[in-house]
Amino acid sequence: MRILSLAAGLILALAPSLNAASIPAGGHLEFDVVRKGKDIGDHGYRFNGSDDALTVKVTTDITVKVPIISVTAYRFQHQSVENWSGGTLTSVRSATNDDGTPHQLTTGGKGVLPASLWNDDILRAGKLLNTIDGSIMSVRVSDMGTEQVTTRRGPVATHHYRLSGDLNRDLWYDAQGNLAHVSFTAEDGTTVTYVRK
Repeated sequence: MRILSLAAGLILALAPSLNAASIPAGGHLEFDVVRKGKDIGDHGYRFNGSDDALTVKVTTDITVKVPIISVTAYRFQHQSVENWSGGTLTSVRSATNDDGTPHQLTTGGKGVLPASLWNDDILRAGKLLNTIDGSIMSVRVSDMGTEQVTTRRGPVATHHYRLSGDLNRDLWYDAQGNLAHVSFTAEDGTTVTYVRK
């Protein structure tokens, strides 16, 4: 029994934790989702609390329409709530509509960081929690160097990283460690970007 207690303590000690300094000032991050030069939706984060007890609400709402006839070709809606305690993820609840296919998730933190991308702590994790289905994803990180990215408020100095493995994303973080830009290839081969408002 003592060995199990020591093992549990070691797992908690080694579990990745949140850097509270990377919680954005103002308590939110908002993005336009852009595909083929067109705004197709919104992606955002809302932060409440502090490192001791933090709640992060993540919302994505994307609609791709067929040109000219404006019929919806694809719809993706996702809402999740992350609960953090002392810098450690304790639970995730989410509801997702992936073009008519529903997903529901309620899970503990599983000793990993969520793949919600909102700050650069995930770059040192190696494994991430899929916030749609609860699976654990293995990722590698490549440092692509410093770059300026365009936001709705003008250019921002950032550091560019590339995730590969079970999750493929190009991510740009500002000097505070906050997500500034995202780019990835959708299943249809088009490039989707998140442009910070």
